[in-house]
Amino acid sequence: MFRPPLSWFACLALLGAPTVQAQPAQAPKPPAKSAAPSSAVAKLGAGIQTRTLKNGLTVIVWPDHDIPNVALNNWFRVGSRNERPGITGLSHFFEHMMFNGAKKYGPGEFDRVMEANGGANNAFTSEDVTVYMDWFPASALPLIFELEADRLQSLAFDPKVIESERGVVYSERRSGVDNDNTGALMEQMQATAFVAHPYQIPVIGWPSDIESWRMEDLQRYFKTYYAPNNATLVVAGDVEPARVFELAEATIGAIPSQPAPEPVRTKEPEQQGERRISVKKLAQSPMLQVAYHGLAAKDPEAETLELLGLILTNGDSSRLHRKLVEDARVAIRVRGSFSAGFDPSLAWFLVDLPPGGDLPRAEALLTEELARVAKDGVTDVELRKARNSALATFWRKLETNDGRARELGAAATFRGDWRALLDAPTRYEKVTRDGVRTLAARLFNSDHRTVGWLVPATDSAAPARKEASR
Repeated sequence: MFRPPLSWFACLALLGAPTVQAQPAQAPKPPAKSAAPSSAVAKLGAGIQTRTLKNGLTVIVWPDHDIPNVALNNWFRVGSRNERPGITGLSHFFEHMMFNGAKKYGPGEFDRVMEANGGANNAFTSEDVTVYMDWFPASALPLIFELEADRLQSLAFDPKVIESERGVVYSERRSGVDNDNTGALMEQMQATAFVAHPYQIPVIGWPSDIESWRMEDLQRYFKTYYAPNNATLVVAGDVEPARVFELAEATIGAIPSQPAPEPVRTKEPEQQGERRISVKKLAQSPMLQVAYHGLAAKDPEAETLELLGLILTNGDSSRLHRKLVEDARVAIRVRGSFSAGFDPSLAWFLVDLPPGGDLPRAEALLTEELARVAKDGVTDVELRKARNSALATFWRKLETNDGRARELGAAATFRGDWRALLDAPTRYEKVTRDGVRTLAARLFNSDHRTVGWLVPATDSAAPARKEASR
């Protein structure tokens, strides 16, 4: 499945179906709230150990023996950001292919064997990464490493399977983009907001590329990006670090490294004027989307932007909900998102209007409220509420083995050091009202934004949809 940016900072809202849906294993509660945030996290993460294998694979282990379950995440630094015209969508395609058989465990065996041993799995692809997630009893740890090593070392490239999955991906594109008005407008917005950087490429891929991937494209892409030196493997739960390192070395450690992938050197040039698009589709209601150029995940002001987003769009008491939904009644829902990636991405505002809604007025009110925050800032109460919400979310994520593996992997991948996770509460505490106002004034510049309208079309006016030609 691919994940477009529809929720602040985490970006975990979903278009498309998961490979396998499962409930993550539960882990213990965080330390008592009476402890200072920094010391509480340090205590919680005291047992974390890490090792880099000879082939370049980074392995991070967070042991906790409260329950006999384990979560394993394998983070590959490959997403649509690494693609180019002609092979767009390949990162997401390999997320599918990784469940379709290898040398020892053939088609369907990965899921069958894992489930027979009490486990389950899932995966997702974004602009920056592809992440594979396993949840299983601690007793199955050696088997899971064997399964993961088999598909990483000996993934099958069966032409029949490739064509079958090509059809599945194209069907996912139809349901998640072509036949989904929010997804369709977001895709056009992303392609318009970026003129140079590969963030303009949709994660699902462009239709003509999905139809025309070649075998040599797939083999070259897999060899380049699915190398152990391009991954970070995180294990959280009822494990001993020494045993995890031993298993990793004996299985994945036998897979040779590859030359480092070519880095993405392109930087998006500064936007020099507002860009606007209008998409006409069959729809009951219009939609408004506004995207400003934002920050990268490791930017020192990332937490400031997160709290600003919560103030603007989180819940019925948020600025934009009160302004557009409750007071003016021009919208039925307002959402926001910040795509936290390797490079500066977009800060989004998505406004759903009622049938016959007034797009110009909704846009004017949104712009007015953003300008007010940029000029006057936010209140102490708003900032405190946003900080409390962010900290509560942080602690909730660390209540499960799955959440710990996910957050540890994200910190190691996007911030370059897993220890950055332990500093998160301190970074939230350092956000100030003046910092929020200053960032809003810098980001919410109309010359740096892209505005998209989805305008409902009649049957005769709606463009015909092109189907896959296979």
